[in-house]
Amino acid sequence: MSTRARPTLRPALPLTAALACGVLLAGCAGAPAAEDRAAAGDPDLFPVEVTACGFTTTLEAPPEAAVTLNQGATEVLLALGLEDRMAGTAYLDDQVADAHAAAYDEVPVLAATYPSREELLGASPDFVYASYVSAFGDEVAGSQDELAEGGVASYLSPFGCPDASDVAATSWDSVWSEVEAVGDVFGVPERAAELRATQEQTLTDLEAAAVGAGTRVFWFDSGEDAALAGAGDGGPQLVVEATGAENVFADVEGNWSEVPWEDVVAADPDVIALADASWSSAEEKIAFLEADPVLSELRAVREGAYVTVPYSASTPGVRLAEGAATLAEGLEALGAQG
Repeated sequence: MSTRARPTLRPALPLTAALACGVLLAGCAGAPAAEDRAAAGDPDLFPVEVTACGFTTTLEAPPEAAVTLNQGATEVLLALGLEDRMAGTAYLDDQVADAHAAAYDEVPVLAATYPSREELLGASPDFVYASYVSAFGDEVAGSQDELAEGGVASYLSPFGCPDASDVAATSWDSVWSEVEAVGDVFGVPERAAELRATQEQTLTDLEAAAVGAGTRVFWFDSGEDAALAGAGDGGPQLVVEATGAENVFADVEGNWSEVPWEDVVAADPDVIALADASWSSAEEKIAFLEADPVLSELRAVREGAYVTVPYSASTPGVRLAEGAATLAEGLEALGAQG
């Protein structure tokens, strides 16, 4: 095991005030003022055609009764201030962002996970939006073609395509492109543009602060027999890079990848970022690491150098900038303790 001294985290610019709007997302720039709600869905912007995962949807008017079938999709609509156009939602990975909680409470929850097709159609949706292709399985919404035949428009995140060749490469631009496509669908492109500008400013502030410079981070998603780690091509990589830190598995292909624990031990990271998900909480991961006779000797484990990031803020989507800000704040706090 390496005996390399843990580097001192670079003193940061004060992050709390600088990143407040960027972390809150819709709480600052994304949510429209009350008087703006009447303008939602400008009819002059239609028809609108959107294509993702090889499927094209044409809308003659903005949806009035949308159903979202994954948390990522749900929070895109909430960040755009469209809760009044949602007929239902389902399937949370963790907690909805605090900035979206009140809006989320206005939307009917159809099921804790996926609703049945009967439950979904019972909400009389005119638009179905999902983050993962599993939502369009036979037991849930049915295929997008089947929905179209029934007069229901749909959109699948370009990061959730069934064919790997169609999946969008993960980048900040591709994340914002999805939000902009949804803004077009609902006739509110200015809201999407404003949200993008806010998040771009968050990233600019993070780059200037560079609190993670010189810090090596292991992104621990889940797993016990092997570690499901944030690899070099996904949301965790963007989040780590945004803080100026180094992902110890940046050279591993994929968004997330299983790596042997021996590789984690060999990397001996300075900090462990813990994805907090309903199926694998940060607390459970800490307990596992600290109980293991080998992993407990990792420097980051001995020193309690953990930063918890909501799982939903590590996947390509509207909360990814929040994930970067959360990691930066955690690194800053560890630096202050050191």
